[in-house]
Amino acid sequence: MSKRKKIGELLREKGLLTEKHVRVALSQQRVTGKFLGETLVSLGFVTSKEISEVLAEQYGIAYIDLREHPVSEDALRMVPKDVADRGEFIPIEIKDGQFHIGVIDPNNIMAIDTVSRLTRLPVKVCLVDAEAFYDVKEKAYFFLENPIQKNLDKTIERLKNEVTATHISTLTELILMDGIRKNATDIHITPSPESVHVFYRVDGVLHHAFCFPRRAHSGVVSKIKVMSELDIAEQRLPQDGSFRYPFLGRYYDMRVSTVPTIYGENVVIRILLGALPLLRLERLGFEPDETKKLRYLFSKPYGIILITGPTGSGKTTTLYAALREIDLLEKNVITVEDPVEYRISLIKQTEVNLKAGYDFAIAGRNFMRQDPDVMLIGEIRDQETATIAVRASITGHLVLSTLHTNDAVTAVPRLLDLGVDSTLLSSSLLAVLSQRLVRKICPYCKTETVVTDEQASRLRFSGVEEIPERVYRGEGCEFCGLTGYMGRTAIGELLMIDGEVKDLIYSRAPAGEIQSRAVQSGMRLLIEDGMEKVKKGITTVEEVIRVVG
Repeated sequence: MSKRKKIGELLREKGLLTEKHVRVALSQQRVTGKFLGETLVSLGFVTSKEISEVLAEQYGIAYIDLREHPVSEDALRMVPKDVADRGEFIPIEIKDGQFHIGVIDPNNIMAIDTVSRLTRLPVKVCLVDAEAFYDVKEKAYFFLENPIQKNLDKTIERLKNEVTATHISTLTELILMDGIRKNATDIHITPSPESVHVFYRVDGVLHHAFCFPRRAHSGVVSKIKVMSELDIAEQRLPQDGSFRYPFLGRYYDMRVSTVPTIYGENVVIRILLGALPLLRLERLGFEPDETKKLRYLFSKPYGIILITGPTGSGKTTTLYAALREIDLLEKNVITVEDPVEYRISLIKQTEVNLKAGYDFAIAGRNFMRQDPDVMLIGEIRDQETATIAVRASITGHLVLSTLHTNDAVTAVPRLLDLGVDSTLLSSSLLAVLSQRLVRKICPYCKTETVVTDEQASRLRFSGVEEIPERVYRGEGCEFCGLTGYMGRTAIGELLMIDGEVKDLIYSRAPAGEIQSRAVQSGMRLLIEDGMEKVKKGITTVEEVIRVVG
């Protein structure tokens, strides 16, 4: 029997690591005493998901991403949590007469014996990554044993009769936990004349969750304000705050915003998970030719690359996927963000602190003294930040940043409006990527359908010439919460700044003229990229129209 290869060797063969990365990891391992795989992840060289995928391939077993694959409650009920904890596995589903389990150790024979004995079913083992394993397992069993809806119904019924501090505290906790359970990015607590409505934004779309009595509104708002260290007496002015919410061994950063309305204070809570999984460029969802162009751009030694799009369009995720293309052992990378969403050991990351007077512009000015090769400026908001970014790129630095524009081309007039000199901009700007996130069709209820006449009309009006005859949609099922969608992927349009576009920027040509030239050179517009995803059965026509317009 041939000897199995070590994890470092496997990762090198896949092109995920170099010998230099392994040497640095071994150096840190001697200090910390951790396993090599843990060390590689902590250094940001690879993710636990990538290690698990490589191991699964070596052992010839399936890999499942628990962040995208729902765990069946029927499977969970058949295996007590303490048994799953001892056996270091998670029940996933019962499918085709087999009991599917997830393990982090491909040699976990005990898990197979335990489940086979307990369920009397043949067992199929799948490999899962460690970070998702512990998080998903704890959540799955917690919500199985503590059903949110049942507890909410009880609490709301009690609030109809009396409002006590205990009831208010319980309701507030349930609102936060329900948002985490549903993987919401935002929680909206909206008062109306007769009740208070709770909405969750999931995969970019607001969903109404439930109502609670109007009489409990001030108590819930006050509770959230106390947690966020805001002034509970001030109800006439907007306030912003934050707090860290501990839940099942993890911390969630909660950014709180309150605004006075005619019916009382409206509260929005942005949920930020402290440690998000890092992706590589090829995993973002862009078409292969665009990914190849992006990889080429991010290898440039100097210039500016901008990512544009609205809030929540995945700009930061793309920027960090770009940073993973950069050799952090040879290049000094420094960032300023608001807030830091991804943490990588060998990147010098800083966070905006407006109360202390530390903003993007001040950070950009001081970064030059830190001997940087690559600078990531979270957002260009004003003339000073824009000018600093341009000057840094001209003096031999690669600058990555974001801008709020509707498409790639309008980033140019936006920067010119901010006061950036057209000569400097034309010589420093490498590319602009405008991106959006579209929801993916749920694989469990995916079905074939046709494009309606209304949809075809809207697509033609948007410039789409080829309307596909057959497309797909999700009918809605228990796995996707009856939405028909599960997860999101990116669509984008990439404006490459070639010689002719440089001349147009230098002469301050209209955005329409720049776009016409870019399209002639092969730029695919957002709507066109979205329709590619529709043709491949990844998303729906409705979703592309909703996101792109």
